[in-house]
Amino acid sequence: MKLLSINAGSSTLKFRLYDMPEEKILTKGNFECIGSNNGEYTIRVGDRKIHKEVLLSDHNAAVGILLEELVSNKIVKSLDEIEAVGHRIVHGGNKYSKSVEITSRVLKEIESISDLAPLHNPAALNGVRAFMNAIPNAKMVACFDTAFHQTIKEADYLYPIPYEWYVKYDVRKYGFHGLSHKFITEKMTSILKRKPNLIICHIGNGASISAIKEGVCVDTSMGFTPNAGIMMGTRSGDIDYSIISYIMKKEERNLEWIDNKLNKASGLQGIAGMNDLRDIDRAYLANEQKVVLAIEMYTEKIVNYIAKYFVKLGGRVDAICFTAGGGENDDIIRKEVINKLYPLGITLDDIKNKETIVRKGIEGVISTSESTIPVYVLATDEELMIARDTYNIVG
Repeated sequence: MKLLSINAGSSTLKFRLYDMPEEKILTKGNFECIGSNNGEYTIRVGDRKIHKEVLLSDHNAAVGILLEELVSNKIVKSLDEIEAVGHRIVHGGNKYSKSVEITSRVLKEIESISDLAPLHNPAALNGVRAFMNAIPNAKMVACFDTAFHQTIKEADYLYPIPYEWYVKYDVRKYGFHGLSHKFITEKMTSILKRKPNLIICHIGNGASISAIKEGVCVDTSMGFTPNAGIMMGTRSGDIDYSIISYIMKKEERNLEWIDNKLNKASGLQGIAGMNDLRDIDRAYLANEQKVVLAIEMYTEKIVNYIAKYFVKLGGRVDAICFTAGGGENDDIIRKEVINKLYPLGITLDDIKNKETIVRKGIEGVISTSESTIPVYVLATDEELMIARDTYNIVG
């Protein structure tokens, strides 16, 4: 079965075409600057990379070009070969605990909770409708980034705020990066041959940590929005909420300004003046003081959550897993985190840590044989998780 794995943003559309269940990638690519006059797209055809600049008025235009390229480059003989399309939907609210086939009812429900993810859900729905119009015979599946965390208990997902806010407005912890955490959980289940207890560290520009008990999520660091939890590339993570009104008064600014600052000018960017971990690593090795401070803060926040989840799992942890761009490739961040975990008996193999870089094709264990908990570095694959869920539903 040929199926598309789609991740649509407000002005972007990333895709992979799979042959399932073999999980063979037939092509992949992305569209940028949708809705502007300077749109562009890239698509892989065998060993070739096609790159074109083109007017992309909306998602319908991007989808039309994508499907035309698939046929004209003989990746598919006709659009009828594409039997299903899996869509990443950032927010499923408290309605969805798993991926589902998209019906008119599902579309309405996703739209009804768009105020929980105003930048993401409407864009994803644009992508869904564009594909429904272009290939109406293909089945559509919604894969929610919040679904994996719906197993968290009420005592852990509620905030200590007026309960009526939860009842009336659905204010609660939801968690994000669920497709990634689910992928790593399934990967470790295969490696360990059992449903494991894990602490998964998804460390990228956005970052989240999850506690997994017997293969099920019991807690995660992100909350009502992706701005909760550890400090990130440009997001603040957890802060004292009183800072918001204090700074708004001092700066004489509105809520939109402070929201922008906490989402796009905080975290590593706010402390170090940069958020690309490659730049930060170079500056750290050069002993630039603000960067050294930022790394100290960043790794401390990660360690705090790992320690918290160690206790939550009753001290029985089968593995700590690092994944996503930073977790997979940044040996400095991993080293600083693991060295701070020495009270738990977790010890690092420095040579393995430096050698284990996913972008070079190397995964594996980076802890010593004496370490009380093994530490894994694993590649995540949200697009493949979408493809698997989609195939399992319609295949």
